Amino acid sequence: MTRIVAGFAGSLPLAVPKTGTRPTSDRVREAIFSALDARDVVRGARVLDLYAGSGALGLEAASRGARIVTLVENSFGAAQLCRKNTDAVLRAAPKKNAPKIKVTSQAVQSFLAATGEGFDLVFLDPPYDLPEIELGHNLAALAPLLDADALVVVERSSRSPEPAWGPGLESERRKDYGDTTVWYAAPVAAQA
Repeated sequence: MTRIVAGFAGSLPLAVPKTGTRPTSDRVREAIFSALDARDVVRGARVLDLYAGSGALGLEAASRGARIVTLVENSFGAAQLCRKNTDAVLRAAPKKNAPKIKVTSQAVQSFLAATGEGFDLVFLDPPYDLPEIELGHNLAALAPLLDADALVVVERSSRSPEPAWGPGLESERRKDYGDTTVWYAAPVAAQA
């Protein structure tokens, strides 16, 4: 069962699509958020969750204090579950300080090309079979939308090569969890 790990919605179960997604395990999500909490990048952040699936990564960020969360999922059925999960998280939120959570059902590349928003924290958890070149296009389109101190978290199969970060992003570190590899990257200007 997938659930929110911590924050105001801690232990809240999340609906997961029956097919077509590979939810991030609670163990990996907890490790990711421990690393993010150590850097103090979640509280008050503008978060983007690309290939959202159930919305678990973005909703975890909302539960832990992110200010604005955008979930992007191309599958209509998965986007509907994101909306259901969002409603459950918002019901658990403190009334005076609830996060703003948006769900959009469109392709990642289309969303990135059309949005004018900026982001502090971005999760990319695409299907493991997503071609590396498509991931590279996503990262290139994402780079101009990032705040100078932003952080990008990419989840891939441990058998996948390092993502092609492009000219706007640079890898900070890699962490392996069994069959899953998590890459952390930041805008190049923030690496100085």
